[in-house]
Amino acid sequence: MANIHVDVVSAERSIFSGEAKFVALPGESGELGILHGHTPLITRIRPGSVRIEKPDGDEEFVFVAGGYLEVQPDRVTVLADTAIRGHDLDEAKALEAKKRAEEAMHNRGTEFDLALAQSEFAMAAAQLAAIARFRRKK
Repeated sequence: MANIHVDVVSAERSIFSGEAKFVALPGESGELGILHGHTPLITRIRPGSVRIEKPDGDEEFVFVAGGYLEVQPDRVTVLADTAIRGHDLDEAKALEAKKRAEEAMHNRGTEFDLALAQSEFAMAAAQLAAIARFRRKK
């Protein structure tokens, strides 16, 4: 099976660049799985885990906080708003962010506050799910 080149970048830096057998990530309409030769595609991505299966069988996990995905038959490019390698995720910070967002939703003052709190809650929940996924693969 042929490999596909994968680039995961954020506004700050390149997070991953290399070859992969398979890539899975949260697309706007659901989970996407990508192999070499995939039909070209551009879509938004939701917060969650990007799982990169390398040619040697190892896996790399990257948490993304949304962004865009471009797929070409031999290349995958993830342009993330924020991207953090799985081993760099901080569970304590994510739990605290989730707690703050829950409190803000409970004590909301305006519709804007509610939307912001819901967004922060979704981000923290996605990050915690990514941490759990990363730990299962260790």
